[in-house]
Amino acid sequence: MDDKLLSGSESASASGPVMIKNGQVVLEDRITHAALTLAGGRIQSILEEPRSIEDWVRRNPQAFIIDANQSYVLPGLIDIHCDAIEKEIQPRPNTLFPLPMALIEFERKLPLHGITTMYHSLSLGVGLSLRGDYLLTDMVELIDRYRAKRSVVRNRIHLRYEVSHLAGLPIVERYLRNKQIHYLSFMDHSPGQGQYMKPGSFERYVMKNQGVDHNEVHAIVDDLAKRREQVDWERLHVLGNLALQNGIAIASHDNDSRESIDQSASLGVKVCEFPINLETASYAVGRGLRVCVGAPNIVRGASHDNNLRAVDAISIGAADILCSDYHPSSMLAAVFKLADEGIAALPQAVRMASLHPAEALGTEDELGSIKPGKAADLIIVDRYENLPWVTHAIVGGSIVYSACIRY
Repeated sequence: MDDKLLSGSESASASGPVMIKNGQVVLEDRITHAALTLAGGRIQSILEEPRSIEDWVRRNPQAFIIDANQSYVLPGLIDIHCDAIEKEIQPRPNTLFPLPMALIEFERKLPLHGITTMYHSLSLGVGLSLRGDYLLTDMVELIDRYRAKRSVVRNRIHLRYEVSHLAGLPIVERYLRNKQIHYLSFMDHSPGQGQYMKPGSFERYVMKNQGVDHNEVHAIVDDLAKRREQVDWERLHVLGNLALQNGIAIASHDNDSRESIDQSASLGVKVCEFPINLETASYAVGRGLRVCVGAPNIVRGASHDNNLRAVDAISIGAADILCSDYHPSSMLAAVFKLADEGIAALPQAVRMASLHPAEALGTEDELGSIKPGKAADLIIVDRYENLPWVTHAIVGGSIVYSACIRY
């Protein structure tokens, strides 16, 4: 079931014709000064000739007009990996907030960052922070119920499954069969590989975030090593096939070698998230996988774990998808930083946060670019001191966010 999208307070945008005029419209391959017309929640036309714009306005005297005032008009951003909702639930250790409140408050923030489709990344089996099974299952069920009743943005679920969590296999299978999730990733956060390849890095992370001592962390590592040896790879192949049969894309996580890419591909993986080094990212592309890197990495100029710099991969064509990872406001900032620094032309940078994620997850016929017939998921973006900020966000033809500035 798709999201039941709310009509904005300016309800004419949901029911009657709408025009966005005077915009720098970012299409898939170029930027054009044009007007967009919307009807029935979809993009109706792209008008580039002044006479065509005047004729449309004359034929639609009751239309709702949005003046973009020479700002950029972009397709709404599609974030396929973001676990920031976990911080909304637990902003500090031992401070759990009610899940419905956390979801609604988090969703409210997304349009102002330009995100109109969010794949909430929920972890099953990591065993760190608030990532317990009961919170995962409660949150999946909550989002599933919520999106059937109302949504400000398009809420999706990205289930991140830790392969050493054998008890979680039936949960994953149930969600796949019931089509309650929209994206699945296989993760392995065990020490000695992937994100925690450097000796002691896993132990330091756990001690910092869990407040445990050396003896306790060694017990955690020993237990994880035992479970890692018991991973049921044949069962993972079955899950991968089930996901693909249900049209659910699969990702790998923190690949660190060609061998890990080969293993991931054998499970049906189509997206490689956060490869650890440039060689692995390049190899993944060569094998036909999409490569996803984090927008915070671009904004900050480096990985927080001192792994692959995202711009290095983008510069040589070894990454083509952006996600916010843990920081939603980085998405739009990363898009414009790539363009400002000449790493990618603006249409290319926009595609990395809109069309390419849609293609990877199989929704490109409906979402991801400005084209007649597609859903009217759009954002209008101005610049202030070279930083982008959203003045309007439109989802399914309804204005879900707008802002004006006092001078």
